[in-house]
Amino acid sequence: MEESIYQKLITLNDAEVRYALQHQIKDGSRNDGGVIDEYSGLAFASHGGTAAYIASMTAALYTKQSKYYRNNEVAEALYKAAQFMLNRQHEDGTISLGGTNFNSPPDTAFVVNGMAQIYWVLSDETWERGTALAEQIKTFLERAMPAMLTGGCHTPNHRWVLTAALSSLYRIFGDERLRTRAEEWLAEGLDCTDDGEWTERSNGIYNAVTNIMFIYSSIGFQKPELLEPVRKNLEMMAYLVFDDGEVVTDYSGRQDWGVRHNLSEYFLCYQWMAEHDRNPLFAAMYDLAAAALTHLGPVNNHALLGSMCYPCPNVEHIARIDVPDNFKKVLNVNYPISDQLQQMEQAGHHGIIHHSSMHTSFGAPVMRYKEGKRSALIMSGTPSFFSLRNGDAKLLAVSLATTFSPGVVEMENFVETEDGCRFSTTQEKGYYGPVPSNYLPSSAQAAISPWYLLPHHLRPHTHVQQLTITAELIKGNNEWLIRIQSDERHDVITQLSLLFPRDMQLSGSGLQKAGEGLWHWSDGELLGHSGSYSMQLIGGAKQHNITHMRNAIAQGDAQRVMINLVTPFEHELKITLNS
Repeated sequence: MEESIYQKLITLNDAEVRYALQHQIKDGSRNDGGVIDEYSGLAFASHGGTAAYIASMTAALYTKQSKYYRNNEVAEALYKAAQFMLNRQHEDGTISLGGTNFNSPPDTAFVVNGMAQIYWVLSDETWERGTALAEQIKTFLERAMPAMLTGGCHTPNHRWVLTAALSSLYRIFGDERLRTRAEEWLAEGLDCTDDGEWTERSNGIYNAVTNIMFIYSSIGFQKPELLEPVRKNLEMMAYLVFDDGEVVTDYSGRQDWGVRHNLSEYFLCYQWMAEHDRNPLFAAMYDLAAAALTHLGPVNNHALLGSMCYPCPNVEHIARIDVPDNFKKVLNVNYPISDQLQQMEQAGHHGIIHHSSMHTSFGAPVMRYKEGKRSALIMSGTPSFFSLRNGDAKLLAVSLATTFSPGVVEMENFVETEDGCRFSTTQEKGYYGPVPSNYLPSSAQAAISPWYLLPHHLRPHTHVQQLTITAELIKGNNEWLIRIQSDERHDVITQLSLLFPRDMQLSGSGLQKAGEGLWHWSDGELLGHSGSYSMQLIGGAKQHNITHMRNAIAQGDAQRVMINLVTPFEHELKITLNS
């Protein structure tokens, strides 16, 4: 590892240790030894909570260049923090995430993956104090083993977090039951498209989580085949990153949707895979991740601790190629999403899953253009179908909502064209007749017949109605044209929403204030300006006065410009880029 990168890790890590020393609880309560979370003001035994600070303290104690190397105050704080983790570990071996996910096997698995690395570092027999601390960590891991052998998941990535935790425990304890349980999870099959898309489509968070977990599992169980989907995703991410290391989150299926994230948590993935594969693109992406690095990550993906446990001494000597900067890239265009969605009925779950999502947008096509400082993203199966950047001038999202369903219209039926793409989507809404008498429950004959006891799924459909909307996106030299069209149905209230950053300057004679960060745009030119970059938009309309549409796109920390339409319509929005 290059000295400057290594020093950056140490500097970030020392700052984490300093925070831990200043915010560790020392009151003899059940929270004693925990480190207060900056966001909530509470101490949690989670992978991003006190366990992450244990990782930083451990790394500092074993890094000679750290100001906290072999520091007695830090060693004592680590002992107290480890004791906090043991005190917060439930009788069943689990921990609770904190505020949610109580007695959680997957959240325990996140911690186990990092605690195993802490144990390996502390087990270095060159420091007696460290080996004593290692016994505390080993106790935590032993207690967690029953939950890892029996525990379940919520989300798709949880399966692989549990699998990796089983591999980490297997390396320490050698219990064959751990391998057997991991094989049960792996038997479900891997959920990565040929273009590298994981189920949750989460470039900001869960791609990195899943990738690092498969790396751990591949190493722990000696299964090199588990690295293949990691390669695909890391290759894909080279087309979904900005020049400064920020990643595209515009179509995520998780909480990182539309939230700024960078490559920090890809650091270990790219470092290890670059060295393992001698891959020039991964090495270049590792450089970009290192330059963008703003935080070390949670205990399970801690940049300095992970580098100590999985050293990559030759990564700097790998040849580099340029990260793609001028391209059109289409992902998942050949993935059979329509065919697979039609097979859902055969799965028997009726589209219902608890504490998670079906993630039915998995495999939906995504198209990205990049020309230096300019980039555009076209998305299907998401609340927003288009986003655009021209340097610092950003159109964060373009979303369509109607009162027909009501709510967001997610674009489907992606077709690539010579200069862009076409979408079409059909919304359907009908009515439901009386439940056939032979299906009525006994409660229907009682004095009171609760609505929720009736078998609504057996009601016959009546008067089923449809609304079809098409969209065409056309790329020019310095402009984009968005053309949306409804069918001939009358009187469906529609709203095209444009989301811009809060700090972007918007002006135009047709802009009318509609609330905090809200604008109606009736006509004329709209100019969006940020720094030396701008974009000019033409295509305002105000055919109705509604501001808030039911189930429409969430505004978040953005300002929203509304184009209000009523069907039938054929409407064009032209965007010209200036710098």
